[in-house]
Formats: sequence, structure tokens, C-alpha cells
Amino acid sequence: MPHPQRAPAVWVPAGWKTAVSHVTGALIGVLFIVAGVWKITDPFGAAARLEQALVPASLSLIGACLLGVGEAFSGALILVPRFRRWGAWLTGALLVFFLVYISANYSLLRGEECNCFPWVTRAVGPAFFIGDVVLLALAAAAGWWARPSSGLRGAVLALVAIAVFAAVSYGVNARIQASIDTPRTIKVDGKPFPLRQGRVFLFIYNPECTHCDAAARTMAKLSWKSDVKIVTVAVEQPQFAQEFLRSTGLHASISDDVATLREAYHFVSPPYALALENGRVKSAFVARIGEPRSPFDQPEFESALRRLGFTN
Repeated sequence: MPHPQRAPAVWVPAGWKTAVSHVTGALIGVLFIVAGVWKITDPFGAAARLEQALVPASLSLIGACLLGVGEAFSGALILVPRFRRWGAWLTGALLVFFLVYISANYSLLRGEECNCFPWVTRAVGPAFFIGDVVLLALAAAAGWWARPSSGLRGAVLALVAIAVFAAVSYGVNARIQASIDTPRTIKVDGKPFPLRQGRVFLFIYNPECTHCDAAARTMAKLSWKSDVKIVTVAVEQPQFAQEFLRSTGLHASISDDVATLREAYHFVSPPYALALENGRVKSAFVARIGEPRSPFDQPEFESALRRLGFTN
């Protein structure tokens, strides 16, 4: 007698496994999408952060763009059940890469700020590895209990869309960077000073600002490299500039070209600082209202300047 054909088996996980896959996939997906979009929308800032993490300057910008696209793409895949297993593999690979890279440079990066994800403050140390291993376990759980991935065409289209978004964002940011026209010369200590030659650290402050005072005292304790020129600019009460330097112990030159510098860099409230190399802005230090930590706090500030090559 003919035997009826059996329908192909369909893999269906237990209900609690599906729920775990959805929850862990959502957590990892949102985290990686936010991290990727953060880098995509600010590629030059992300490149500066990579340089602080010992990535060569020649590779930092392309590395920031590729890392942003990779994080956003892997996060989008793991967020969608249809692509979740592929996303789990990609997020897992990125996390393993982070772990291996930090391990290889641990002696140099230990204690430094890890700018992996926005709004998350982490220092390189044992807790960093524990955190990434936990994220790796969540990604594994999301993929292990997910259906087999399918729909390669849809995943490729998602990658193309993210890459186009990254290219547009880079173009906009590059145009903004190009619009920052560093003045050729400013008046420093009463004489013309070339601002597009060598390394210059501009510190813009208010002599009556307590945060500016604290920032200057921190700067006075640092071991600056001999080729770095520190130029201070008082946005208010310039008559107190010499007394401000004396009281804080900061050895620096004084410029009164406030209007010229404000037009070029559009700073608002001090303290504000720029690390310039041959006229190019390598990094900006801006104290924003409402942020719990100042960029001029000594450990983070010192490590950032050391990574930029401005201090020993």
C-alpha cells in the first residue's frame, strides 16, 4: 500500500527559548545599533577615540567608518528574528575582536577610558573583560535559540542602506570639518603667531570661572612635550590673564584674539580647549552643562593628551 508522504520537519524551539532569544537579541541589537550610529554620525570624533586606543592615525578614520557600519549592520541583523543567527555570529565576532585587541594592548591601555558605547563609562580592566564576555554570552543565546537565518537578499539590502547612510554622514561631517578654517596667524604675547604650524594647544577660559581654574591647575601638572605650544585665551576679564596663569601655575602664552578664534571655532562657554596639529583639529575638549564628568578631569584628560602625542 502506498505510504502518505510526511511533511518536512519544522524546527520549533520551546517557548521559553524563543522568549530568551527575543530578549537577548533585542538587548544586543539596540546596543550595537546605537554604538554603530554613534560612530557613523561622528566619524572624526570616533577616529580620535580610536587613536586614543592606539589605532594608527592613518587607519583611524577608515577604521571608525567600517566599525560603525559593522556594528550597526550586525545589530540590525540580530534584532530581526529572520536574520538573528547571522547577526549573532557577527556581533560575536566583533566582541571577540574587541577582547583580543584589548588583551594585546592591555599593558598600555589599562585604566584608560573605553569609548566603545555612548553613555557607558568603562575603564580598561578586569570589569571590561567581564562585561564583554557577558555580552558575548547574550549574543550566543540569541543565536542558539533562534530559527536558522534566511533571506540573504534582504540582509545585503540592509548592509547597502547602512553603507549609503555612512557615506552620506561622512560627506556631511567632512564638509563641516573643512569649514573649520584655522586662522593662519593670531596675536600671541603681542606678536604674530603661526597657528597652522606644529602642535598648539588652545585653552579658552574665563579667569573668574572655577571650572576653568581647575582645568588650568590640571594642565599645569602635566608633562607637556617640548614641541607643544600652549596658548591661553581669556574670553572675559583679560586684564586678569597674567594673574590667572600665576595662581594656577600654568606656563603658557597669552592671546587676546578672542573674536578671530570665536569666528573660527564657534565656542560658547568656557572652559574649552583644542589640540591642533598643523592647523588641523585633532581633538576638542568641551565642558557641557549637565554632564556628570568634565573632559578636563585629570586621569581622562591626561590619557587623551598622551594618546594625541601632546604630553609625555
